[in-house]
Amino acid sequence: MSLLAVGITHRTAPMGVLERAAVGGDDLPVLLDELLGCENVAEALLLSTCNRVEVYAVVNAFHGGLADVSAVLARHAGWDVDELAEHLVVHYAGSAVEHLFLVAAGMDSIVVGDAQILGQLRGAYARAGELGAVGTVLHETVQQALRVGKRIRTATGIDAAGPSLVSAALAEAAAALGSLEGRRALIVGAGSMAALAAAHLRRSGIAEITVANRTPTTAGRLAAAVTAQGTPARAVELEEVAAEMTAADIVITCTGARGVVVTAAMVAAVPGPLVVCDLALPRDVEPSVRALPGVTLIDLEGLAERLRGTESAGSVEAARALVAEEVRRHLATRRSAEVAPTVTALRRRAASVVDAELLRLDARLPELPDKLRAEVSRTVQRVVDKVLHTPTVRVKQLAEGPAGIAYAEALRELFGLDPQLGGALDPAAAARGAA
Repeated sequence: MSLLAVGITHRTAPMGVLERAAVGGDDLPVLLDELLGCENVAEALLLSTCNRVEVYAVVNAFHGGLADVSAVLARHAGWDVDELAEHLVVHYAGSAVEHLFLVAAGMDSIVVGDAQILGQLRGAYARAGELGAVGTVLHETVQQALRVGKRIRTATGIDAAGPSLVSAALAEAAAALGSLEGRRALIVGAGSMAALAAAHLRRSGIAEITVANRTPTTAGRLAAAVTAQGTPARAVELEEVAAEMTAADIVITCTGARGVVVTAAMVAAVPGPLVVCDLALPRDVEPSVRALPGVTLIDLEGLAERLRGTESAGSVEAARALVAEEVRRHLATRRSAEVAPTVTALRRRAASVVDAELLRLDARLPELPDKLRAEVSRTVQRVVDKVLHTPTVRVKQLAEGPAGIAYAEALRELFGLDPQLGGALDPAAAARGAA
């Protein structure tokens, strides 16, 4: 079983394609169920953010796994697999682990070093776990990816190398309005990005924040948290967005809706200058809003273009070096773990041979004194231990290299081992031994 990463990112597809592929909360259980129903998929995790839709799957074969995962993503987006293929990014085995670690480190985000991806990955992992889609391989790999992401931020300061997606959008909004201080903001959505936007607005001196969400209690919790931090905030129903926009200077949308939430007609009714920040995927705001007089539209596509190449070269280089180190360490650990059952099987096989021979000795020499019998047993065991010591130590050492699994397979073949049977001989070897 190996890790396969298949998906679409801002690097491989325009925002319009990402919009079609985006996976909402209601779609996630259905897609994970479809993935687990595939012949070649044993475990699966789906990560859908504002700049990527990716499946991380544990598969029993590369080509079969790729075909299965691609078919599920294509059906969801309403494409033929061939149409999807030109936008896919595909990684397998060690390359998939490296890609996941880079994603967790924020190295593959629109804003390099963006810390929000860690929370998004953690959330995707937790949801997949709740739905029974995570097994041993994904659990160990994702947990390590999360640790790597934290380590890289601590060691390199990569998250300080450039702005976050939210802060970059609000910096452009402040430039368009002259300043955010004393302004009124409307946030449409109440998830993690909305909370991050509220925090940035509060630090920018915003006078008042209104939070609109389809779940009023969620909007209420965010509004209460903002108020508790010293900025007046209130919650409204999603149906009140049009009315609330007329009193706002800046509108930030970040919902998980599949359709448009803010229409051109709604924005056209706003009397004064207005900045609209659409940070959602799929987009919340009709693109035609951009053409309205007095309106500035800031969206993901424009941000991605303007932020490209703004990262600090030194931090990026240091982060990539750490990722490479962590990937090598993780793969070596995985290979050692895969070899361990073979080593255990070999030792159990040796122990069973020793036991069988000692029983035969007892049958042939029943009068042998107990003290002498015990000494013979210890001597035989010492001989076996010494004979096995070098091959078992060496196979563990060799397992840390790329060809490690091949050495374990050779050991299994030479000694007729089946690790799944606790060290017993396979049927053919058992027949040879009985002959």
